[in-house]
Amino acid sequence: MAKFVLTFVQPQGPAPANIDEIMRDVDALDQELRTAGLWVFACGLEPAAQTTTVRADGRDVHESTGPVVASDESVGGFTVVEVHDRAEAVSWAGRFAHATGLPIEVRAAM
Repeated sequence: MAKFVLTFVQPQGPAPANIDEIMRDVDALDQELRTAGLWVFACGLEPAAQTTTVRADGRDVHESTGPVVASDESVGGFTVVEVHDRAEAVSWAGRFAHATGLPIEVRAAM
């Protein structure tokens, strides 16, 4: 079994009008992963505008407001699954993409 991170890439701006339906569908998929023993961890993230980025410069540490990369999309949340292979992770990512209408990035956890 291998762990994969399914990253939800969401556009900046207000939540879609059907957010309650989306969250219901996401919760159902999370529950299905739990029942199958494949769910490891999941969470949503605060909006990118509320991000604090910390950089080290020699001995000094500097904070700035906002994400590392300015973009009209950011990571909105993620789910970590423990599945047999990448194909199974991609299959779950497809189901989340259908539920959310968002692109889902699949990466193996190292």
